[in-house]
Amino acid sequence: MLFTDRADAGHRLAEALQHLEGEEPVVLGLPRGGVPVAFQVARALKAPLDVIVVRKLGVPYQRELGFGAIGEGGVRVISDDIVRRGRLEQADLASVEHAEAAELARQAERFRAGRPRLSLEGRTAIVVDDGIATGATAAAACQVVRAQGAARVVLAVPVAPPDAAERLRTATDEFVCLSTPFAFSAVGEWYRDFSQTPDDEVVALLAQAAADPGPERSAPDAEPAVDKAVEEEVAIDAAGVRLTGDLHLPAGARAVVMFAHGSGSSRHSPRNRLVAAALNEAGLGTLLFDLLTPAEEAHRSNVFDIGTLADRLTAATGWLRDRTALPIGYFGASTGAAAALWAAATPGADVGAVVSRGGRPDLAEPLLVAVRAPTLLIVGGNDNVVIDLNQQAEAALRCETRIEIIPGATHLFEEHGALQQVADLARDWFLSHLVKAA
Repeated sequence: MLFTDRADAGHRLAEALQHLEGEEPVVLGLPRGGVPVAFQVARALKAPLDVIVVRKLGVPYQRELGFGAIGEGGVRVISDDIVRRGRLEQADLASVEHAEAAELARQAERFRAGRPRLSLEGRTAIVVDDGIATGATAAAACQVVRAQGAARVVLAVPVAPPDAAERLRTATDEFVCLSTPFAFSAVGEWYRDFSQTPDDEVVALLAQAAADPGPERSAPDAEPAVDKAVEEEVAIDAAGVRLTGDLHLPAGARAVVMFAHGSGSSRHSPRNRLVAAALNEAGLGTLLFDLLTPAEEAHRSNVFDIGTLADRLTAATGWLRDRTALPIGYFGASTGAAAALWAAATPGADVGAVVSRGGRPDLAEPLLVAVRAPTLLIVGGNDNVVIDLNQQAEAALRCETRIEIIPGATHLFEEHGALQQVADLARDWFLSHLVKAA
């Protein structure tokens, strides 16, 4: 059996799991490749989706030999037999477990983007991967799931070698595998497209699943995602002033982020474009536009007229709401960040989240206490004056707030990798606070 890609495998696997729909299961994808498969299974079964993060504990002098595994919630599955036969010292075991626990926590936080782990207590858990090679990781995942309280554990995969499949049948309550070919050398040979699944795709799929419980379980008045991708230059009427912008809504978008840039920048700025591209790749829409006309930009005083900038951002937000009912967030840079916070503080503002890059929140200081949208303040580690201003703003804000300082970065984040860190932080903040709120 040959699969087109992981989505195709997920569709076919879901058909073989339809008998479990009545058990109201929780679907758990093994990162990274198992999550796109699990996403399709969860949608078909109208079940919640989560990621099952497991770290194998390898013998110090023979890492491929596992003496156990760990999972979230402090779950430990240890093979006393291997520990005894390997004459392993407790100090060595503790060192391995400490290192793997740190990586497990990092992965779980990265993939879930701040959402809590789903409880498995008393539930049927379906563990899904894109295929089995040796089965060691899948078997460890099933043990961890059981230790986390699952009443019934089902392992489901599209393809596996016959010997591994036989072992796994006795390790779970139910093992579902669509194909067990004898001529098996690698999982990828049974897919036409077996390209690597990036972390960003895992994050986006989990966020989408959390925001969209499935067509048959959605509220009657739930706003559907964007059916077709939209990418166009738009003209925005903001309080009688015509502003030009670029609107990009990926197919399936569940939220849109409006960019408010600062002095010396524009919607064509490579910095803004890089961040916008990261958001688009994660399934978020973006609207990049200029808050000032070219003639107005010639007078620098206009760049610091935060009240006017905020009024225009508010007007542009109204324009966008006439086109879509998707949740809206703000990404602001420099003085544009002050305008974003000012607009978010206005009465009746329905803004889901705000991210500030090298912002001047002090310019919106009188209104900071009125901001209700969760706000992330990102500052360069070498931008000392702006760090102080953002720390003061963090203390003044009464909403959920976090400040992230990127070591070695200056005000424009021109250092290697610095702007990508900004994009990653912004993407995760919006997925967690904007899409989740949808």
